Amino acid sequence: MEGQGFDVGEYVEQMALLLDLEIRDEYRDGVVANFERIKAIANFVNEFPLAEEIEVAPIFEP
Repeated sequence: MEGQGFDVGEYVEQMALLLDLEIRDEYRDGVVANFERIKAIANFVNEFPLAEEIEVAPIFEP
């Protein structure tokens, strides 16, 4: 999802419409800021290299 044209504010607006979720004006900036943080964390996680032989576990057991 690391695109040059990815606009977090637009993403929040579109997802709110899709989910029929009203985000009040006084909360919008905070919601966008949190999604910016989520995007940064996701980019960091996605940059971690994984070996080709690693398989997805069908069930997580700690």
